[in-house]
Amino acid sequence: MGRLLVGVLASGRGSNLQAIIERSLAGKIDVEVAVVVSDVEDAQALERARSAGIPAVHIPPGRFRTKLTPEAEQRYVEVLDEHGVEVVVLAGFMRILHDDFLTRYAGRVVNVHPALLPSFPGLHGQRQALEYGVKWTGATVHFVDAGVDTGPVILQAVVPVMDGDTEETLSARILEQEHRIYPEALQLIAEGRLRVDGRLVTSAGGTDGATKGDAGATGGDGS
Repeated sequence: MGRLLVGVLASGRGSNLQAIIERSLAGKIDVEVAVVVSDVEDAQALERARSAGIPAVHIPPGRFRTKLTPEAEQRYVEVLDEHGVEVVVLAGFMRILHDDFLTRYAGRVVNVHPALLPSFPGLHGQRQALEYGVKWTGATVHFVDAGVDTGPVILQAVVPVMDGDTEETLSARILEQEHRIYPEALQLIAEGRLRVDGRLVTSAGGTDGATKGDAGATGGDGS
């Protein structure tokens, strides 16, 4: 089985990117980061890629505030195709992708979100959880569709909300689980084990799509 070639889109520090790179270089997942692309010229994610010998490309987003222009998006597609990318990984990418992009990579775009979807989609999932007063939240890896954090769920990890938690403390614990389940989800894709039936994602011979991390097992904005 060959390694799954992924292209990572990132806008910020790229800590999830780093988790994927480290597991890839250690041979723990059958995944190779073929290229990292960012809309932010000085994004730390680009430096992480360069430090690991991975091609790092900055492509300006164009004139739109929250999404790529069609011209910029076409350049993203060109770069991903140039590097043979099979799956597009969003790691703190702060731009909305058009339907044309999602159609081109249908079923091959994944994202991680700092909440247990469908609860608390969109920005500041950790803050939303605290403001709502839930006792449990977590992280979700999901396929990307045309909605905002509405795609089919691949894996989730449960994180408790502690008394006295701030957005920063809760975010840090959720991020630990993102770093664990994102590479795990990519490995499932690399092994060809995932099957999608409507909203239901199943894995042949393995996980049921829900997983507890260290924090969750004791009952106790990703990037």
